[in-house]
Amino acid sequence: MPSLPHTAQLLAIMARLRNPQGGCPWDLEQDFASIAPYTIEEAYEVADAIARGDMDDLQGELGDLLLQVVFHAQMASEQGLFDFEAVAQRITEKMIRRHPHVFSDAEITSAAAQTENWEQIKQAERHAKKHARVLDDVPSNLPALMRAQKLQKRAARVGFDWPDVTGVLAKLHEELAEVEEAHASRDAAHIKEEMGDLLFSVVNLARFLEVDAEDALRNANQKFTRRFGVVEDGVQSSGKGWDVTTLEEMEAFWHAAKKQEQSA
Repeated sequence: MPSLPHTAQLLAIMARLRNPQGGCPWDLEQDFASIAPYTIEEAYEVADAIARGDMDDLQGELGDLLLQVVFHAQMASEQGLFDFEAVAQRITEKMIRRHPHVFSDAEITSAAAQTENWEQIKQAERHAKKHARVLDDVPSNLPALMRAQKLQKRAARVGFDWPDVTGVLAKLHEELAEVEEAHASRDAAHIKEEMGDLLFSVVNLARFLEVDAEDALRNANQKFTRRFGVVEDGVQSSGKGWDVTTLEEMEAFWHAAKKQEQSA
């Protein structure tokens, strides 16, 4: 392949992979729907590299994510819909439009004012696209915690929100009581509904505390995995199997893992 700037070379590689004459059979079989899960996975791998502070890995993961954009753009180009240049143009225009204080004569002096202005611009864009309802364009296929937080933020920006965290905490206790009541009823559908309400309230509390709910749960998952690894090591070193290790013994290994982390 001739020497090209790397962006042009990447676009040429993807076009060649998708060429029915000598392209890659796997790449040729793909469509937007089949590639979408990989796009989501790559975005999470970018977030994971950031969380680990691994900048070399981040560089590679950003490349993998960029490849997803190139893949979608190539498929769209084949159908006469748009190409990579149109994607770049679209986001360029959007960034200029949403930052009038940088690229025109608008005056915005704080991050809070910028957030308010950003939402006003987005609202105008939604109306232009016939997204008349406030929540219409919050993607339905986001991870549930992330979507809950986005829905709540969007509603809050038009004034539908608790005045302070006191109301949020009261609602959380109310939802927990309703879960207990549903559990007592043994009604599976009711339990599921109330659990959803409880989780939604937890996300709302995270929003009020300025915590990203998805990131917080991801960190909790990592912590559990790390501590359970110590439990597993303890069970293995004891020479006993899981089936004969008591819960009390596992709890002891768990508390040892916590102490290790606290003293580190």
